[in-house]
Amino acid sequence: MPETALLPTPTAAVIAELPHFVMLHGGMKRALGMRIFRVKTKPAGLFGQMMSKRFMQCLLWLGVLLTGCASFSGSKRAGYDYYQIGDVAAATPGKVRPGLLLVGGGDWPDAAFHWFFDRAGHGHIVVLRASMQDQNQREMYQRIGGVQSVRTLVFHERRAAYDPQVLAVIESADALFIGGGDQARYLRFWQDTPVQAAINRHVAEGKPLGGTSAGLAVQGRHVYGALDNGSLTSQAALADARTPAITLVSDFLRLEPLYSSGILTDSHFNERQRQARLMTMLAHLAERDWTAPLLGLGVDEQTALCIDEAGQGRLYSNTGGYAWLFRPGAFKLVAGKALQARDWSVTGIGTQSRVDTRYWQVENPAFESQASLHAGQLQFTPAVPLKP
Repeated sequence: MPETALLPTPTAAVIAELPHFVMLHGGMKRALGMRIFRVKTKPAGLFGQMMSKRFMQCLLWLGVLLTGCASFSGSKRAGYDYYQIGDVAAATPGKVRPGLLLVGGGDWPDAAFHWFFDRAGHGHIVVLRASMQDQNQREMYQRIGGVQSVRTLVFHERRAAYDPQVLAVIESADALFIGGGDQARYLRFWQDTPVQAAINRHVAEGKPLGGTSAGLAVQGRHVYGALDNGSLTSQAALADARTPAITLVSDFLRLEPLYSSGILTDSHFNERQRQARLMTMLAHLAERDWTAPLLGLGVDEQTALCIDEAGQGRLYSNTGGYAWLFRPGAFKLVAGKALQARDWSVTGIGTQSRVDTRYWQVENPAFESQASLHAGQLQFTPAVPLKP
């Protein structure tokens, strides 16, 4: 499919300058009661050819807007790729309401996405990524369903975060969803750019936002940035509590109630045994400022925590997974050694739990325990459902 950049609508006077032909989309043909046609002209010099190419792109994009064609393949832009599926010109059927969707990675729990799409008024979703292609949008639109359209922006360079077309797509979204991948790319491409401001403004305007895996990792006030181009494991953190691989970034996104609670999020939590890693990172943050609010929130794979505008949270999971809430206790950080910790409160949020995130109080918790780290050994008392 030809590139469909968001360009100004062409005037009738320039149609005669098209160098080869214009072929209207079949859906536009049906909408206007026209046959597919071709217009042949003579070239009008290099400048005329360049302008004609832009006008041909305009007509194709106009056809897409008028008909809301079902989908088309992606187009390459300056530093990013663009994809869309569905009717981007359709009205949003329902009311758009605030909400956060925190997905731990892996296969999605459909019920959580039905909740998310309802928050978006069953309207228009924009997926933000920095790798892969349009997999998320096809999953949303074709398999789960219930929205008018899904568009995807795949960032490859930081300059794309200054592109007016990118910002226009983000501004028009009823809901934003940040895909998985590498959160370091999100930080490098978006931090201190108009895209960062647009995401924060989207949420401040009362629109929902979700994310999975790396897209969950960037939702907290504090972010494990993975800026060393690696992925810190609990084993590495236990080998050296002050390893330079612990790269923490604060104040990237301002998503309430995560921001005011000082949340550090983590994904793939139980499956990748990230409990010790999260505790070590929390200790670093507490060392910076013990008086500031600070909580750790790890979400298991195939599991999602949904938080509404009143701060009420509910968990959905395909596998009986959990969201793990850590409150720091006493600790000691020593270079070359594992974190020493005791009396850390750990609460499991399960599918039968309800959480008031204004105070992070959990009704009907899946488990409650105290975590400690001694000589590199993590212990929970009483025991919690760890995965081997």
